[in-house]
Amino acid sequence: MSILSGLEPERVFYYFEQICAIPHGSYHEQQISDYLMKFAGSHGLRAVQDKLGNVILFIPASAGYEDDDPLILQGHMDMVCEKREDSDLDMEREGLRLATDGAYVYAEDSTLGGDDGIAVAYMLAIAENADIPHPPLECVITVSEEVGMEGAREIDLSMLNGRRMINLDSEEEGIFLTSCAGGVSLISRIPVEREQSGERDWYRLTVSGLTGGHSGCEIHKGRANAIFLLGNVLRELFNGVDPVVCAMEGGNKDNAIPVTAWAEIGIPSGEGEQIKERLCRITGRLREQYDGTDPELEISMRETGKTEKRNGISRKAAVKLAELLHSLPNGVQAMSGNVRGLVQTSLNLGIMRLEHDHLFLQYSVRSSMAEEKGELAATVEEIVAAGGGSTIRQGDYPAWEYREESVLRTRAVSVFEELYGRKPEVTGIHAGLECGLLAGKIAELDCISMGPDILDIHTTSERMDVASVKRVYEFLLELLQAIHYESFKKKGETECG
Repeated sequence: MSILSGLEPERVFYYFEQICAIPHGSYHEQQISDYLMKFAGSHGLRAVQDKLGNVILFIPASAGYEDDDPLILQGHMDMVCEKREDSDLDMEREGLRLATDGAYVYAEDSTLGGDDGIAVAYMLAIAENADIPHPPLECVITVSEEVGMEGAREIDLSMLNGRRMINLDSEEEGIFLTSCAGGVSLISRIPVEREQSGERDWYRLTVSGLTGGHSGCEIHKGRANAIFLLGNVLRELFNGVDPVVCAMEGGNKDNAIPVTAWAEIGIPSGEGEQIKERLCRITGRLREQYDGTDPELEISMRETGKTEKRNGISRKAAVKLAELLHSLPNGVQAMSGNVRGLVQTSLNLGIMRLEHDHLFLQYSVRSSMAEEKGELAATVEEIVAAGGGSTIRQGDYPAWEYREESVLRTRAVSVFEELYGRKPEVTGIHAGLECGLLAGKIAELDCISMGPDILDIHTTSERMDVASVKRVYEFLLELLQAIHYESFKKKGETECG
């Protein structure tokens, strides 16, 4: 018996469970891409799969809707793979361990991938049901959205005829997104020189238990970044001590606020208790500082070796790296002057690794203003260069700009009001969506983004609201029917021109 049987809409959750059984982290989407092609074949649908694994499904119009203009449904098939430190789940080879309490669906010890598996599940449930009224549908399902929107950047959409698109990659019911920030990833490398240490006592210093979250959706909430916390802790611990650092690591994705980071440090024999006492004071202060955002914050120091020689970087180099981390910007840099409460510009240091001869850092920079995005990237590049390092930019994607006239938005708002007796929120988002890239490929694209409530995405606390999934699906079906050509002409000719 399936885990999600009994949840409604039954076929949506059936396909969501099928998707979750297939490993589909970013850069590992071939299995899920092939599954979509197999689905198309078994349902007699035309489908296109490109060399990256992007898939486009063409769903014929239902009876009476054949003369309607096509509508594009869009989402991505990859997910952010994060798991708890003590989990033995191999997310590259195993499916998720789904669970539900009836109100929410979640994955045990890992991210759920509701972002954006639920979009794919919606599309498949619609595609298999010939009784659902809808115009011709062109379902665009991309790869590698979570790692720079690489699928959307490369996909060929020349075979599409639709000029209206519903993006299903949002996580708050009752909110229609009509714009988003642009972004770019920064990859920095700061050279270091290793040397053989004298005999030291070795400890693993670990920052853990942080809340984390999406670097677009949660960046304004003041949550701690494990990499920066580790840098600050090391900076204070190194005061008056002669340490050696042989390893250091934190974070897995540049678009996820890192929840853990650690460093392997060697200190002169006999100074361990002094360092532990200092760390205890630092930990107490940080727990108080982040009590409201990261109540589970832990900083531990565990002995890993005694009077050993190891290859590491010197105190001078270690202090230099700690000072560099301290000087780099992170978090919200500017708020929007036009949309109340919306972040305009931010950055997140999501990955840090001490390699053999350099420190590797990877940032996600976001802004709805192209000039500010470029200036912030340049600031990071300058700071890294002052520390002797270099930075490259990759995965630059444009902002999705607000469209003054939108027939699709008008119809969506109208249907929502008819169903629920209240107005939806129409706004922008600081997170990145593929709409900006796809709008550059489709002239005059009229687009909105929507989705059900999914909490704490990109974290191991991610969970999806079952009732919200049902309501959004029902709304989507109503909207598909409402944009029928004849209905559109009769109800919307005046307001839409």
